[in-house]
Amino acid sequence: MIMTKNNNIEKKKEAPAYYDTVNSRVMNDLRYKVYDVVVGERMYREKDFSARKLADILHTNVRYISVVMNAYFQLNFSSFVNRCRVEEAKCMLTDQKYRHMTISQISDRVGFSNRQSFYKAFLGMNGCTPLDYRKQYFKAHPGAGGASKQAAEQRRKAAREAARQKRQEEKAEALLHPKKRGRPKKDSSC
Repeated sequence: MIMTKNNNIEKKKEAPAYYDTVNSRVMNDLRYKVYDVVVGERMYREKDFSARKLADILHTNVRYISVVMNAYFQLNFSSFVNRCRVEEAKCMLTDQKYRHMTISQISDRVGFSNRQSFYKAFLGMNGCTPLDYRKQYFKAHPGAGGASKQAAEQRRKAAREAARQKRQEEKAEALLHPKKRGRPKKDSSC
């Protein structure tokens, strides 16, 4: 028990009993393995990825996975996986390469099973919806989005205009200096 400033007595939160049963070296090793599998191999993209699947991959049990997640990442398994998914979604939402993808397509690609769970997780972590996040990003970085499309369209227009002018010049040149038709004369010097 702990005495607070206001003379209130609070119970000190103690680690669950099974924390003591897990060897700290084993937990530390397991932490890196968990990170490598979940993040490194991007297993979070699998819709049905679970603590049970991770435990099977790492040849351990779910309780150890839970201990490692809470002790080293300060998140439960689902929150950790969702954080990985949301972080990748944020990258995709701000990357011109994925601009053509809908929010649902991005949600699906990063591993959320439905759009509603994606929106809830995204909103909880970022304070805005994925669509608002995308709009805010491209508004703040105009060269990254629509402005570059406009510039590309202007370059294409300029190239078409240059090609049109070149054709007109070639036509004018052909009218001023018509080419002789027929067979070329043989060179008699050979």
